[in-house]
Amino acid sequence: MFRKILIANRGEIALRVIRAAREMGVETVAVHSTADADAMHVRMADEAICIGPAPGTDSYLSMSAILSACEITGAEAIHPGYGFLSENAAFVQAVEDHGIKFIGPSAEHIRMMGDKITAKDTMIKLGVPCVPGSDGGVPDLDAALKVGDAAGYPVIVKATAGGGGRGMKLAKSRDEMEIAFRSARSEAKSAFGNDEVYIEKYLGRPRHIEVQIFGDGRGRAVHLGERDCSLQRRHQKVFEEAPGPSIDAETRARIGETCAKACADLGYEGAGTIEFLYEDGEFFFIEMNTRLQVEHPVTEAIMGVDLVREQIRVAAGEPMSFRQEDLQVQGHAIEVRINAEKLPNFAPCPGTITQYHAPGGLGVRMDSALYDGYRIPPYYDSLIAKLIVHGRDRPEALARLNRALGELIVDGIDTTVPLFHELLKADAVQTGDYTIHWLEGWLDQNMG
Repeated sequence: MFRKILIANRGEIALRVIRAAREMGVETVAVHSTADADAMHVRMADEAICIGPAPGTDSYLSMSAILSACEITGAEAIHPGYGFLSENAAFVQAVEDHGIKFIGPSAEHIRMMGDKITAKDTMIKLGVPCVPGSDGGVPDLDAALKVGDAAGYPVIVKATAGGGGRGMKLAKSRDEMEIAFRSARSEAKSAFGNDEVYIEKYLGRPRHIEVQIFGDGRGRAVHLGERDCSLQRRHQKVFEEAPGPSIDAETRARIGETCAKACADLGYEGAGTIEFLYEDGEFFFIEMNTRLQVEHPVTEAIMGVDLVREQIRVAAGEPMSFRQEDLQVQGHAIEVRINAEKLPNFAPCPGTITQYHAPGGLGVRMDSALYDGYRIPPYYDSLIAKLIVHGRDRPEALARLNRALGELIVDGIDTTVPLFHELLKADAVQTGDYTIHWLEGWLDQNMG
């Protein structure tokens, strides 16, 4: 086992890793920007080191600063959390070249899944179902029109190097293809420095289902059920639950076994998530996230495992502590992402927390790095907390979420908590009958 690990992240996920490591007797090093000198993860780690000024490009995204921090502190491994450098293959390669262990998959697998076309081709070969569309990048408008005609409209044009909804344009008909194709390429070039795009069939009423997998890097992998992440705003997840309310046990086992086998065949190491669109009983691969997900706590709740602890164990060369037959769904869990944002426009709202009280009680978990007097800096993502509840079934989990939201106090700034109070009144949320398009329509009607 490692003696000391460095956490190349900040906020609640850095604190989450510190907690797991402390239970394992592993020392932790927190890195921080000048803006995060008083952050909770800095206070809680065994050691802390400043790696640069406030902007992320000069601190949390600085590969040289993070590698230097490892050398100075003697950290043997790096946990990337999520975001920042967590899926940067060049960073992982640099970490490995310096004789430091990256707690996650190999640079090869990150590179493979980071390119949407390569990822799709790989998954097709591994037997994972994919959305109909182009076989690879689409070089010009004529080729785009041929793909659209073959797949059938509507289709969506996507950036090969895309993410977060950028470089994605919908063409509802052949007449709309030219503007969708050209605007997607332009946006992709601006956002990612790569204007290559591909095309997929656009599904009308899909759900966003993702399967959590875990591999030991030596040909063994398991799945830990699915999460439904269909409640999204501008392609950003807002509300996640596990298991998916539309997925039965037989379907769960079928898609889970397909994903686990694919990752075993790859020799994949650590946590990963294979994301799908799900419609009319069929799964269509979207992408694979080669890291821990923001919403991993709902899987931990229903499976009774600590995914971060398992990441550290496997990275240290130890075997997985569970087998597929050990993993059984227990109850229902829901996570809501609480952002420092002002409704109804979701504008970022940094500022000082004047009072903070976390909800508690049976089946309630609050992942946050907030405290009274903490100043939320304006330089980073607006996610400030994740409220996770677990119940014996979905109705109990919803009732527990409603109760916990009523106990939560975050004063001094605006947050998205009022959104969840209103969402819980909606019939579609109460019944679980929603798609990836539902929330946008609901927001237009209720908060437009």
